[in-house]
Parts: sequence; structure tokens; C-alpha cells
Amino acid sequence: MARPIDRRTLISGFGTAAAGATAAAAIAAPAAAAPAAPGKGGPNRPLIGRATRGRLHVMTFNIRLDRSTETQPGDPDHWPDRRPILIDLLEREQPCLLGVQEAKYAQLSAVEEALPRHRMVGYGRQGGSNDEYSAIFYDARRFDVLAWNQFWLSDTPDVIGSATWGNNVTRIVVWARLKDLASGQEFAMINTHFDHESEPARIKSGEAMIELFEGGELDELPTIVTGDFNSIAHDSGAYTTLVTDGPTVDTWDSAEQQVTPAWGTFPGYEEPVEDGERIDWVLTTEDITTHEAAINVSRDRDGSYPSDHAPVQALISLP
Repeated sequence: MARPIDRRTLISGFGTAAAGATAAAAIAAPAAAAPAAPGKGGPNRPLIGRATRGRLHVMTFNIRLDRSTETQPGDPDHWPDRRPILIDLLEREQPCLLGVQEAKYAQLSAVEEALPRHRMVGYGRQGGSNDEYSAIFYDARRFDVLAWNQFWLSDTPDVIGSATWGNNVTRIVVWARLKDLASGQEFAMINTHFDHESEPARIKSGEAMIELFEGGELDELPTIVTGDFNSIAHDSGAYTTLVTDGPTVDTWDSAEQQVTPAWGTFPGYEEPVEDGERIDWVLTTEDITTHEAAINVSRDRDGSYPSDHAPVQALISLP
């Protein structure tokens, strides 16, 4: 990589998981799609916005863990400063499906404030409410969760906190089997955060995910995969495992329209780099159509970012 990925010291967190949904969807008209400027300026219009009936707006977003005890107000990484920027972005974009990474329990309320009709599945990677979440948020007006689970990326996937593939940091997968209440269509979503140090662990993690929808619990379902893969698209073992030689397609490449430049997805609070490294992806099985794809580098009026990562978005339709 051009710049090493400086990953995070772990901070204890706490949280809960919620599953289930309420009534059928009342889907609003779509918002205009317009690229967000990378610099300062007026309020940004949504890149994709609320999805129409028959289409799903999916987002993956590493929101960067809360390090408030180590930062000061005014620091780019200070969570109390980033929180309202993140809320504004999510309120503007209104993804109906959102996979987050690095979220600590105290940060989940920001997502809930921005998307009050969404529900969540997943819990901390050290069990219960401890440590980071790779949670899935879904619009409960539109989807019902039929089943969900979480497992650890290790040789003992049911053992909380396990890590046996050469990675020093615990890594998890959260998956959900969902039903679109408007169409009755069933599909699946998988969300994850791969290891930042071990390429063999990332490859084995990709293989473990593939087992979910090739003979596993999600077999033959149209499937969406979101995550921070800590791997460069088109140039890593994880990408080869999942996409090049695997059962998924990269929505950025398969989209009918890319509504932003190909920004790198880990700007680290610095200026975004066009044609930079994409380590955050939205993938799907081949039976799903991608209409639009976006990498969101929008900032607030002062030029501040909500995270060191840029969220990746896709507007898709199920088969």
C-alpha cells in the first residue's frame, strides 16, 4: 500500500442488539443523485438518497471508533465533533441497509438518531456489549429479519473473542436473512471487518464468508456483502477470493453509473485521492443488479469529516 493502515488500539464498549421489524414499507420518492464536493461549501445534496420501491440503497461505513479520552475538541478524530457530521450524512443519504464497522456502543445512538426507523442486529466482538460492532441496520418499515447470527473469523467460529488465523485482533461476521415486505423477496446481507495485519487471515475470512451462501445458511439467496476489508480492490488476496475467483461482484465496477470519482476509501481525514485505494466495498452475488455506486467524501461547512473512512454506497435491485 502507498500508506500503511494505522489501525486502532482497542477500547472497551458496551451495547445491545435488536432484531425484528414492524409493518410494511411506505417508500418515498427518490432524492436527486449529485456528486458531493470534496472541499468546503454549502450543504451537500444526497449522492443517492432514499430509494424508490423496487430498489435498495446499501451503504458500508467504518465510522471510526470513539477515542474521546485520547483526543481534544478540534482534532479531526474527536468523536463529539464528528458525531453531528455523521448524523447529517446519514440523514441526507437515508440508506435502507447499512453495515457499520468499528462502532462502539456509545456511538450507536448517533446512527439511531439519524435513522430512527431502522433496527439493528449484531453485538460486540468480545461478546454481549463489549468492543467494536459490525452491526447491520435495516429499515424496519421495509424489511423483516427472518434470522440473523454472528460468528468469529477463526477455527472456532462460535467461541466469543476467538482469533486463530494469525490475526491479533478479534474479527467477526454478522449476517441477516431478510424479507422485503413490499415484494416478498427474501435475500441476505453480510457485514464484516477484516484484519488489518494478516493477509492469510483475510483470505481465510473470505473463504468463511463464501461458505455462508454456497451451501450454508444463506445458500442460493441473493446476497449483499458490506465491509471494511483492509484489502485493496483488484490487488489483494481477499479480493481475489471473494470477487476475481469468487461468487461476488464489486458494485463499484458493475454499476450502470458511478456518481462520484473513484475516491480512495481511507483518506484518513486528509484530502481524498482520486483512483486511490478502495479497501471498503459493497459486493453482491451476480443475480443482483447495481444501478448506481458512490464513494462519499462529503464534509461539513468547516471541511471536517465524519470518519477517517469514506462510506461506500450502492443503489441495487434484487432479481
